[in-house]
Amino acid sequence: MTEQELTAEFEANRSHLRAVAYRMLGSVSDADDAVQEAWLRVSRADTGGVENMRAWLTTVVARVSLNMLRSRKSKREEPLVVHVPEPIVEEHGRSDPEHEALLADSVGLALLVVLETLSPAERLAYVLHDMFEVPFEDIAPIVERSPGATRQLASRGRRRVEAEAPPPDPDLSRQREVVGAFMAASREGDFEGLVAVLHPDVVLRADLAPGVSQHVRGAAAVAGQALMFQRYARFARPALVNGAAGIVTASDEQAYSVLGFTVADGKVVAIDILADPARLERLDLATG
Repeated sequence: MTEQELTAEFEANRSHLRAVAYRMLGSVSDADDAVQEAWLRVSRADTGGVENMRAWLTTVVARVSLNMLRSRKSKREEPLVVHVPEPIVEEHGRSDPEHEALLADSVGLALLVVLETLSPAERLAYVLHDMFEVPFEDIAPIVERSPGATRQLASRGRRRVEAEAPPPDPDLSRQREVVGAFMAASREGDFEGLVAVLHPDVVLRADLAPGVSQHVRGAAAVAGQALMFQRYARFARPALVNGAAGIVTASDEQAYSVLGFTVADGKVVAIDILADPARLERLDLATG
C-alpha cells in the first residue's frame, strides 16, 4: 500500500476511530490526540500483511487509548467518587456533524460515567466487543490476556453498565417532555413536582470541582438537591447532551453546569452533572 493509499484509508476511517477513542477516553480532545498518535504509528508501520484495514486501525487506536487511560488512572492520587467525562452538547441551531458521528449508536453521558468506574482493561474489552463487535480473539493481545479472560473482562464491564446505566427511552420528544417538567418544577421550587418526574431510585452524580463530587440516590434526596440550586434555574435552557435531552445553565458571563438526563418509562432515572468551572470553560457554553 502506498503512502497516499494509506492516508486515504485512514481518513476514510477517522470518524470510526474517533468514536472508539471517545468511548474509551470520555473526552473529545483526548480522542483526537489518540487518533493523531495512532496515525503516527500507522504511518511508520509495515501494512503489507494487513488484510482488514478497518479492524487493524481499530486495534491501533485501542492500544493508544488503553495506554492513555492507564496513564490517567496512575496520575490520580485518589479514586474519585464521581468523574463526569466531557459531554458533547448540542444546542438549538448549533448542530455539529462531527459530534453526530461521535455519538452514532448513542453513547449517553450516564454510560460514560459508568465506564469511568471500570478498570482500563475492562473498559477496552467492553467497548470493543459490545459496542464495535470486535472478536475477543482480536482484543486479547491488546490487554495481554487469553480470549477467555478477555471475555470475563467484558462480562464484568457489561454487568456494571447494565446495573448502573439503564438504556434511555428512545423517544427524544418524550425525553424532552420529562426534562422540561423537571426544569419547570425546579424554577418554581416545586418539590412535589420534582418528585413526580423522578424514579424512586433515581441517582444523581455531580462532578463539582477537582476532587469534589457528589453521589445522591432516591427521589426525595435528588429533589432536595435540585431545590438547593434553584437560583440557577433561571439560567437553564434545553440542550442535547450526548444525544439525549439535557440542560445547560449559563449566563452571558459564564457556564454553571451541564446536566445529562436518562429518562426511562416516563421518569428520570439518572442525572449526571458537570459543574467544574475550569472544565466547563473549555466547552464554550456561555451565551454572550
